[in-house]
Amino acid sequence: MASRSFAFRITVGLLLLTLLTGCLPSVGMSAPVPQPFRLVTVDPNATATPTPFQPISNSPVPTYTFTPPSSPTPTWTFTPLPPTATDTPLPIPPTIPPATSQPSTGSRTQYLFYVNFDYAERTLSADETVRYYNNTGTTLNEIVMAVPPNLWTSAFVLNTLEQDGAALANYSLGGERLTLALNQPLAAGTVTTLHLTFSLVIPPKSYDGTFGYLGYQVNLTDWYPFIVPYSGGWILHDAWSFGEHLVYDASDFEVNLKVTDPSIAVAASAPPEANGEWTRYRMYGARTIVFSASDRYLISESAVGAIKIRTYYFEGFEGAGEGMLQAAVQAVGLFNAKFGQYPYDSLSVVQTDVPDGQEFDGLVFLATKFYAEYGGSAKSNLISIGVHEIAHNWWFGLVGSDQAMEPWLDESLATYSENTFYSYNFPSYNNWWWNFRVNYYGPSGWVDTSVYQHTSFRSYVNAVYLNGANFLYDLNTRMGDDAFYRFLRDYVARYSHGRATTADFFAVLRQDTNADLTDLINAYFQGSY
Repeated sequence: MASRSFAFRITVGLLLLTLLTGCLPSVGMSAPVPQPFRLVTVDPNATATPTPFQPISNSPVPTYTFTPPSSPTPTWTFTPLPPTATDTPLPIPPTIPPATSQPSTGSRTQYLFYVNFDYAERTLSADETVRYYNNTGTTLNEIVMAVPPNLWTSAFVLNTLEQDGAALANYSLGGERLTLALNQPLAAGTVTTLHLTFSLVIPPKSYDGTFGYLGYQVNLTDWYPFIVPYSGGWILHDAWSFGEHLVYDASDFEVNLKVTDPSIAVAASAPPEANGEWTRYRMYGARTIVFSASDRYLISESAVGAIKIRTYYFEGFEGAGEGMLQAAVQAVGLFNAKFGQYPYDSLSVVQTDVPDGQEFDGLVFLATKFYAEYGGSAKSNLISIGVHEIAHNWWFGLVGSDQAMEPWLDESLATYSENTFYSYNFPSYNNWWWNFRVNYYGPSGWVDTSVYQHTSFRSYVNAVYLNGANFLYDLNTRMGDDAFYRFLRDYVARYSHGRATTADFFAVLRQDTNADLTDLINAYFQGSY
């Protein structure tokens, strides 16, 4: 009972070479010498973590030839949605905490956007208002925002910047770091409002990235400036040559979107609402909000209780789109039961040209190659990796973590969630899953390593994804299913909309079991917990 979904940021040729040659030695009893921290300058498109997979067919993958096919002054009207009703999970009906998709009580940061999006020109202009609550416990003289689009040359232009209605002229923007020198110190427990206007010239999407355009599809991921978490300092890591580095606080979002062409279909992290000439999208307690637009989407829809589930795919992939919809319904229903209530009002699964899959709150991307390979069976990359990315809505979406310093907290759990899916929905596929998704790669290495402790993507995956899932399987076996999944629900309940550490994980675990875990920790972890 374990799951692993892995991520590749390399070309197909490098992938095949890695599969044949890249394995770490078996886990030893003594901790490895930590790798020195090295700053690596990489293509910004190399920051999304894909998932390693085995080829399952030689079917040709379609190659697309792409031809690219005055707003009012916004005011702050952050209108709360009614709480989402708790749905009955499928297929297991345990006791589940109430749904959490509702506005914050005043402690979370709130983002309000008015966005004009020109699909044909691949540009947008945005008016962004941020209400920031200083929960750091200290007085702040500056605020740091991440601006991922600024990593692309000429993609991002900051037009205006204000704090509490007054121009904020003292700031610096370099790479993806925007540092704001506040007009007045912000005392602990107080609130400030930032107002920005910016424009984007959306760049072409690279092979292994999600942000950008590819002819008849535009993906808007990490597309706006956001305030990074603070814990003794602002948490904005340097990008590494693999893995992910951005860390997010849970925040409330309202995006009012106007698309120049009304024929364009928009896949989003949240369900659409009419708001005059705008379409409004709202999320509460999310890490980020993303969109994907196309004039060629085919859409299939279902639901788990009140949660709308939609798949977006292209002509010729109808069977795969419907199959993924069914799997998404099964996954959300089961994970509701096993982990806790899905935290958002909708889920979008979107086909795009990436090497594998990539998750965001309420929306996941899956590779066209997987749709092309799909033959109607759950024994497929499409279903296994799709389920992995969906599971990230719990492991990183609901329970956040530092995915650069402690990536196992989301990747190991998302991988193991795959196995949970197969164990309960397709138990006869369990051995297939272990051999196809795990054993084939030779898992090894310390689970609790940062991305910076690895000099190769292969060693990172083998340790964080695969050996992390091995640890969870051994833990599940020792505790038994009932106690193990009760622990995961307790872990989710304790850290919902927060960020957890490895120490937090084990603290909750020890409250839920009296089992001696010393041998497991020594076998899989370099630290003491």
